[in-house]
Amino acid sequence: MADITRRLGWRHLRGAPTAHVRHHRSGKLAHDGPGLSFWFRSLSAALSEVPVDDRELAMTFHARTADFQDVTVQSTVTYRISDPAVAAARLDFSIDPDTGIWRSAPLEQLGTLLTETAQQHALDVLARTSLASALVDGVKSVRERVAAGLAAEPRLPATGIEIVAVRVVALRPEPEVERALRTPAREQIQQEADRATYERRAVAVERERTIAENELASQIELARREEQLVEQRGTNTRREAEENAAADKVRAEAEASRSVRLAEAEAARSVKLAEAEASKQVRLADAEAQRSERLTVAEAARTVRLAEAEAARSVQLAHAEAQAAREVGEARAQAQAAWLRVHADVDVATLHALTGTRLAENLPHIDSVTISPDVLTGLLSKLGAGERE
Repeated sequence: MADITRRLGWRHLRGAPTAHVRHHRSGKLAHDGPGLSFWFRSLSAALSEVPVDDRELAMTFHARTADFQDVTVQSTVTYRISDPAVAAARLDFSIDPDTGIWRSAPLEQLGTLLTETAQQHALDVLARTSLASALVDGVKSVRERVAAGLAAEPRLPATGIEIVAVRVVALRPEPEVERALRTPAREQIQQEADRATYERRAVAVERERTIAENELASQIELARREEQLVEQRGTNTRREAEENAAADKVRAEAEASRSVRLAEAEAARSVKLAEAEASKQVRLADAEAQRSERLTVAEAARTVRLAEAEAARSVQLAHAEAQAAREVGEARAQAQAAWLRVHADVDVATLHALTGTRLAENLPHIDSVTISPDVLTGLLSKLGAGERE
């Protein structure tokens, strides 16, 4: 489709390389060719756009064979417009000067023309062909007949159309007929499969029989070998028992001889140990006697030394105690004399007080003192008499 733009009452058309554009202005051809680009006025211009590229037209139609069976034909026709001027004169390829869209449907007219022409030739061929032949060689014959018919059709060149190629994609009967036609082949294939299955089973049975025979022969051979093995094991067991008995005898004799030698050696060792123990006991007794003697002498000397030291210490202690007693006595005498000198001139009441104080100091601890009324009366009387004096 051409691109048309507007500018101040003018129109500008830009065509594609695969589109042939024809521009008539006032009944005269102004522009003619593919891929054009020009300005025009919409009121005085008549535009046509004819596609010149190859186009595919797929078609599907039904036909009837010579044995009155319906078949479906699927084909494709490739064509192109080789003479755009003729095509534009025979078909309406005019476009709208404002939008660039075709005013009618020229390609649908071409498709109808090609489809009906091709269908006519295909129906002519299939009407004289049986269904089996059509399914086998129908595609080729239909393609050749349609191609030849379209090439010989006088209306196509008169319209400017050139056929490029014809292809028949498929030619199929109705589904029920197709299934019926497939049945013999399917049955034959199934028979071949069954025969192959039976042959495979027969071969498997034969192989199983051969395997069973081989297994039986193997078992017989194994039984014979096992019998030989049992006999050989018995012979080996007897031989082993005899060799074990001989070995036990040799070991017993060697053990007895070894026991005798060990007993003799043990006796000799015991004698030697007894002699050595007796000699050791004698030496130990002598050493113990000497040690006891030395210990006795040392203990006696130690006792003498301790007694002398204790006597000297006792004498020293006695002298020290005597000296201390003498010094204490002298100190007490001097203190008593000094005390007497101090209290020689003191009155009797003071002496009594001092005596009471000294007596209180030397008395034991008294928790409580109970004074009877008689004693208290006497003391108060004496106190009153003293105050009067």
